[in-house]
Amino acid sequence: MHSALKVLIVFAVILTGSLATAADKPKHIIVLQSNGQNFKPWSEYLKAFRQELERQSPLPTVVQTFPVAIAPDSESAERQLAEYLNALYLNNPPDLIVAFGAPAAGFAQRHRAGLFPATPMLLAAIDARRIQETRLGANDAVVPVWIDISALFGNILQVLPKTQTIAVVIGNSPNEQFWVQEIQSRLGPLKDRVNLLFWNDLSFEEILRRAATLPRDSAIFWIQPQIDVTGAVHEGERALKRLHAVANAPIFSHDDAFFAGEIVGGPMTSVEQGSTAAADVAARILGGTKAGEIRTPVLQYGPAKYDWRELKRWGIPESRLPPGSEILFRPPSTWDLYRWQVLALFLAIFLQAVLITVLLYERRGRLSAEIQLRQRMSELAHVNRYSTAGELTASIAHELNQPLGAILVNAESMEKMLASPSPDIGELLQIASDIRRDDERAGKVIQHVRSLMKKTPIDIKPLDLNDVVSETLDFVSSLAIARDVQLRGSTAQVPLPVNGDRTQLQQVLLNLIVNALDATADKPIRERIITIRTWRSDHRAAFSTSDTGPGIAAEHLQQIFEPFFSMKPAGMGMGLSIARTIVEAHGGTITAHNQSHGGAIFSVTLPLIG
Repeated sequence: MHSALKVLIVFAVILTGSLATAADKPKHIIVLQSNGQNFKPWSEYLKAFRQELERQSPLPTVVQTFPVAIAPDSESAERQLAEYLNALYLNNPPDLIVAFGAPAAGFAQRHRAGLFPATPMLLAAIDARRIQETRLGANDAVVPVWIDISALFGNILQVLPKTQTIAVVIGNSPNEQFWVQEIQSRLGPLKDRVNLLFWNDLSFEEILRRAATLPRDSAIFWIQPQIDVTGAVHEGERALKRLHAVANAPIFSHDDAFFAGEIVGGPMTSVEQGSTAAADVAARILGGTKAGEIRTPVLQYGPAKYDWRELKRWGIPESRLPPGSEILFRPPSTWDLYRWQVLALFLAIFLQAVLITVLLYERRGRLSAEIQLRQRMSELAHVNRYSTAGELTASIAHELNQPLGAILVNAESMEKMLASPSPDIGELLQIASDIRRDDERAGKVIQHVRSLMKKTPIDIKPLDLNDVVSETLDFVSSLAIARDVQLRGSTAQVPLPVNGDRTQLQQVLLNLIVNALDATADKPIRERIITIRTWRSDHRAAFSTSDTGPGIAAEHLQQIFEPFFSMKPAGMGMGLSIARTIVEAHGGTITAHNQSHGGAIFSVTLPLIG
């Protein structure tokens, strides 16, 4: 009993190992490639098929490719290839045979009986018209395509409606002769519209010469020449590139394997679609599905696609393309290349615009506030001038009483002289001249008062600072005499041209002089001295007032020009603040400091002009 159990265990182990080995064994696939490994379009199908099969199939695979070349003695060559494959795989038959293209599929079907009949076979990248239906067995599967000749040539006439000639570039092998006949039969209705040229009976060199001299409004339809009339084989991309280099007409094709820079475009069979479908069927067969049970519908054209470079070269507008067309090889736009940079730039510009808007709004508010402040300061300066005029009342009255009294005396004298029998005319003329002089003097006093009191907008114009100071000293001299103060004036020997408002500058000087008069009020009469002088310093004009008063307390020097700060018991504290505002509005500066020998000095500087 134990011996029998041991035998069963050993058998089970051996069986399990055999099954594991079978599962891990790679699947061998023979791929029959039409014409050769570099022949388009089948070479492109094979590359894509191998990649897609590796992606789809979980089983390890070994793919071996064999070209089914076209030879003068095709029957003998095919027989030798079949014998070689049978001998090569005699003891290890392949798991799947895949034939790409009509020549390879024709070979596989003709030799199916002797070419591993038990091995499933898949025909791919083959037009449905080239399949030998009667030779398909239960172990055969097909992934057919359909080359829609009417659609291909109809596309040419749609994008180039003036086309009068279409040259068909094709070889002269049996497979290509079939397509010449098929195209001719399908395009019979177009014979009256276009002239169809078939160059299958020409050498490729002759094809190049004719392609360079096609008549106007021509097009070329490209089918990879397998073998031309001279027996020359053309594979790879070299032939198409040579044609593209010399052709004087746009080139079209039937398969997107050729869509790599030389073809305009249109509806074409898709390498990706055909390879994906073939790999899917192959994976199912390798997975155990019976090949004959797999039915794949004929693959139709997808959306038409065009080469942007060729459209531009031949002046084909995109409006002529079928709806839903894809345009490839278009140079990326600035948006495509710099999308994030452009977005960042627009965001920065937007934020900058917002910031500028906010700043402009704030600036507008600030300007409005400054205008309002200037208006308030102007009104306050006007009030300050009224206050100063009040302090100058005695001086003004004295200035007016003198000329008015003189006028009265002269008038009385004139009356008496006119009443005499023989008035002295010369004396009368002198009296009249004195009356005129005193009247003008009184008028100037009134004019000074009016200019000081009237409320007028700022009138900036060129003036001599020496004249401003001299006029102000004349105006305030009577007040200084009334207060027993010595008023000493000293003006520069050279003109001091500045841009300014005469009334406002006089107000600044008046404020400083009145403050100096108040500062010296408690001093002995002989020590009451105020000095006003003007001078030129570099590129600036300057004037100052100095007094012999007690000076300014050190703790008040930093506050003296602040609004509402006053050292006078009944002062408003606005005189010096207004003075600073006026001076700064004129682009100048005003400062105050104490003199070493006592008293304060206020200095004003203004920019010179000229």
